[in-house]
Amino acid sequence: MIGAALVLLLGLGAWELYAALGGVDPLVLPAPHDVATALWSDRGLLGHDLLVTGEEVLLGILLAVAVGLACAVAIHLSPVVRRAVYPLLIASQTVPVVVLAPLLVVWLGFGLAPKLIVVGVVCFFPVVVSTLDALVGIDPALGKLMRTLGASRAQAFLRVEAPSALPGLFSGARIAVVVAVIGAVLAEDTGTSAGLGYVIRTAGGQLEAPLAYAAVVLLAVLAIALFLLITLLERAALPWTREERG
Repeated sequence: MIGAALVLLLGLGAWELYAALGGVDPLVLPAPHDVATALWSDRGLLGHDLLVTGEEVLLGILLAVAVGLACAVAIHLSPVVRRAVYPLLIASQTVPVVVLAPLLVVWLGFGLAPKLIVVGVVCFFPVVVSTLDALVGIDPALGKLMRTLGASRAQAFLRVEAPSALPGLFSGARIAVVVAVIGAVLAEDTGTSAGLGYVIRTAGGQLEAPLAYAAVVLLAVLAIALFLLITLLERAALPWTREERG
């Protein structure tokens, strides 16, 4: 943590010096102290929009984890589903979100639902891949042991495969947190009047660069906070993984 703080301070210092020397127009890149001023002076506005985006990101991640886990289990248990669905999941990631978002607004309106779907679409693929890799990577000897003990397929899955797949699920969720913030911003760029993505869009159009960068800072803080939260949940739910890493 100390090393990260030092790197951050050095980066901010270099940024401040670059801005003071007139390296770029302040309308394009404001100085860090201007961003800090915007964070404080517009804290009421930014706080409200942070809550809006935070709700979208959190619910979108939960949706992605639920759908991604179900897809990973179905693909793992059924070769037919794997051949039919897995290529489509890969192809779905090539569809630009900026194309999908307007369609969702037309179909579902301007409420929370289209934003959750956009965040879910962006996030669920890392969850599927990480969970599926964990399921495939389970030691075959454990499966043989369960069959020797007379366990059914369902019992083997619940007692061996599912617990072994949880680290992969948490890893996918951590990746999803980072891209979820990006998905929320893209979703808010289409038909919304609140959220940090909306602040970035409107502030840029009004040449309020410090406010736009302040929103970006809060997005980064949100992503880091959720990443740490998932890490803590993993340590609480899977204490043996921490011992193995140690």
